[in-house]
Formats: sequence, C-alpha cells, structure tokens
Amino acid sequence: MTETNGAAAPSTTQFGAPAVSDRNSLSIGSNGPLLLHDVHLVETLASFNRERVPERNPHAKGAGAFGTFETTEDVSRFTKAAMFQPGAKVDMLARFSTVAGEQGSPDTWRDVRGFSLKFYTPEGNYDLVGNNTPVFFVRDPMKFPHFIRSQKRLPSSGLRSADMQWDFWTQNPESAHQVTYLMGERGLPKTWRHMNGYGSHTYMWINAAGEKFWVKYHFHTNQGMEFLSNEEAEQLAGSDAEYHRRDLFDAIARGENPSWELSVQVMPYEDAKTYRYNPFDLTKVWSHRDYPLIKVGTMTLNRNPENFFAQIEQAAFAPSNTVPGIGVSPDKMLLGRVFAYADAQRARIGTNYQQLPVNKPIVASSNNYTFDGNMTFEHSGGAPVYAPNSFGRPWSDETGPVSDGWEADGELVRSAYALHAEDDDFGQAGTLVREVFDDAQREQFVETVAGALMGIEHDVVLQNAFQYWKNVDKVIGDRIQAAVHAGKGDPQVGLDTEAVMAGV
Repeated sequence: MTETNGAAAPSTTQFGAPAVSDRNSLSIGSNGPLLLHDVHLVETLASFNRERVPERNPHAKGAGAFGTFETTEDVSRFTKAAMFQPGAKVDMLARFSTVAGEQGSPDTWRDVRGFSLKFYTPEGNYDLVGNNTPVFFVRDPMKFPHFIRSQKRLPSSGLRSADMQWDFWTQNPESAHQVTYLMGERGLPKTWRHMNGYGSHTYMWINAAGEKFWVKYHFHTNQGMEFLSNEEAEQLAGSDAEYHRRDLFDAIARGENPSWELSVQVMPYEDAKTYRYNPFDLTKVWSHRDYPLIKVGTMTLNRNPENFFAQIEQAAFAPSNTVPGIGVSPDKMLLGRVFAYADAQRARIGTNYQQLPVNKPIVASSNNYTFDGNMTFEHSGGAPVYAPNSFGRPWSDETGPVSDGWEADGELVRSAYALHAEDDDFGQAGTLVREVFDDAQREQFVETVAGALMGIEHDVVLQNAFQYWKNVDKVIGDRIQAAVHAGKGDPQVGLDTEAVMAGV
C-alpha cells in the first residue's frame, strides 16, 4: 500500500508514475537481498550519483540573489542598449564568490571576490563578469590557466603553497597592482553587501547614431565599504565558513535589500590611441580626473533563490552575452574570456545550458540555428535547420563593417601590448600604496604581506618577493623584508630592521 504521509498525492518517479515507497527498498523477505528491478531504488541511487555538476574551476565557492536594475540617469548619448535608457528597469541575478577556494572553503579567506551579473533585458541576456577590484592579475589569457593553478593545490601533497603563489606573482610583475589590492583591505570584505564591484575590463558602448565609446563599470555599495581584520577573518573561517553566504541570504530575508549605484567612466573612442596608459590593459585603471564617474542607475537585490542548485550553481555567466549597444574591446583578457566562459559552462553544465530557466533569456521569440545536443528541449520543430533556406525561416546576412568593431592593421604576432607613455607594471601599485592607503592601512598592509611571505620555503622565491615589493615602493618593500626577517628571528645583515619598521 502506498503511504501519502498526509499529502494530497503520493510522490512519483521521475517519469510521473506513483512511487511505491521512499523509505523501503524491494527485497526478498525483510532480511533478503535487494532486487535490480526495484526501478524507484535504481532511479533514486543513479540520480544521486549524478546530483552534482563539476564545480567551477575558479570562483567555485559563492552564492547570489535576484533583483532589479533601474536606469535613473540619461546615458543614451553613449549607448542605445535598451536596459540603459532612462527609466528602464530589468530583472537581474548577481553571484558573489571567491576565486581560489573550492566549494567547501571558507568565505573569509583572503581573496579577490567575484562580482558577476546577469541582466534579463528585452534584447537578450547581458552578462557582466567582474570582481571587487578594478584590475586583475594578468593581461593575457594565455597566462590565466597558469595563474589559477598557482593559487590552487600542489599536485604532490594536495596542499596550497605560498611558494607556488608568490613564484607566479613575482615571475609576472604585471600582477603587482592586483596583489596590492588583494593584500590591502579589499582582500577581506566584511560582507558581500559591503564591497564594491567592477566590470574591470574595458567595454564598448555604441549610441543610436553609431558613435563608439570605451567604458568601465563601477558598482559602489550603498551599504558602505567595510572590511574584516586578519584576526576576524581567521576566526570566522573556523566558526562560520558560510559567513558571507549566510549574511546575504538573511539580510534579504529580513527585507534589508542591498543596493549598489552603477557609474561608468566613458572614454571617447579616439582617446584610446594616445592615452598615457593602455586603456585595454586589465592591470591598469583610468584616472578619475581624466574620465570622471558618470552615474547610470541602481542595482537592488531583493529576492533569494528558491533552489540554490537550480538558480545559483547552474547559473552560467559569460561576457560573450552582449546586447545591441554594448560590445567588447581589444582587451586581450576579455577576448579570451568571451570564448572561455561560455565553453566552461558547456563543459560544466551541458551543451544546452542556456535553456535552463535561470539562464534563459526573456526575449519572447528567438530564432537560432543551434541544433540538438544533450538535453535539448527547446526546438524549432520541423523548420529548416540550415541557412539560407527556401522555406521561409529567416536568417541573418549582415555584411560590411560591424557596429561594435574597431580597426586593426598589422602582421600576425605573439606580443605583449605596445606600451603607452606611462605604462609600466609597478607604477599604479605604488600610487595605490603611497597616495590611496593611509598610514594605518600601510601598516596593516606590511603586516599582511609579511605574514603571507612567512609561508615561503624556497629562498629564491622569497628574495624575488622582496624585490617585487621594492619595485612597487622601496620603503614598503624594505619594511616588508624587515618584518619577515624579524618574524623568522633572522634580521638581515646590513638592514637596520628597527629603523626600517619605524619608517626611518
């Protein structure tokens, strides 16, 4: 007899038939062997074995919420994108994360935080993948897998390695700006609600007249920027590994809906050719004096997911998802991510991941020629599956210059970016330390970096790290070196440790 446990109807198998029992397997007698033809048992166990999709490689640990974005200002002179027209309001999804940690890692480890957004616009989905810092560690996508592996675990012991991390960073000096952010306050945000978010990359905006502009996105938290100390973060890592996830979910459940103001920096198209820094270099920022912030609108998160796996774990963000009026730029990292992110989702979730409700666009009718593949359930019926065709199914055939493109001329090369007037790897990191950090922040910065370097086992990596920070700022580098040697009980010969630590 099927028990309903007080429910209106019994549970069912995956194919809709009543499930005989969700508590007892079919056996020969109460103590006998189980039977293979217990279809519900086999289905239950087989489904359980496939319950998890592979976790993301970077940004595995995270959570998010739904909300709205409303354009409150008029930026139509820069873009024709429907979502950025005055008064436009669209639904959206935000996911916050750490970069290096696995699914079970603590939320409060020192790390860059992911800040990924999906906007469900009437012209299709627009995805913006960013971080809580305006820059990144590397500027060429060829280095990206190497960087991520250096922050993961050793192939031998399976342990994380300070030597591996610092060896990569010091061998790639372009990382200095981001590592300075990482070792400063932004490496330990108090909550996701209390951190800023940045598109980081340079994007293109195109207005209705076809004029092109370069833009950078800045999401400033309305809750105020707040941070954890090293000690607070370490304590929380042990007492509440889900601290950030819990905080966001509980705040929204209480009706304390967090919000961020979106502003953009806009650079005229031609300025990029002669700007003092390469404006497409992901390790650089644009001066706000040169390109002031222009307010756009407000992002508010007001709805928690109903099912974490379906709506957050299977959420797929990719910068390849753009809409009319928004394009990419010659930023090499962005161009690499345009392929890599969508392909990672195809490998992680499935060929037709975009058909899942959380990833599905709200566009009323779509007509694309992608065909079949695993888990296809949206289809074009018996319509022609090729283009062009003679049977009335429309296809696209635009020719000539594209509206969101840029000019390029030259032979094929493997090369770093051509340097602009003030391009270098350490200059902006040094400015951050000297002109943005105050004395207390510099003191904490030295303590944090020195603590991180204490775990290095190989002297060549340690010496490279000292020089790395001296290239950022000689005084700070000397203070870091002195702090490390003092911590190891081995003051360096010829270096007045006490004087250096006192800033003399």
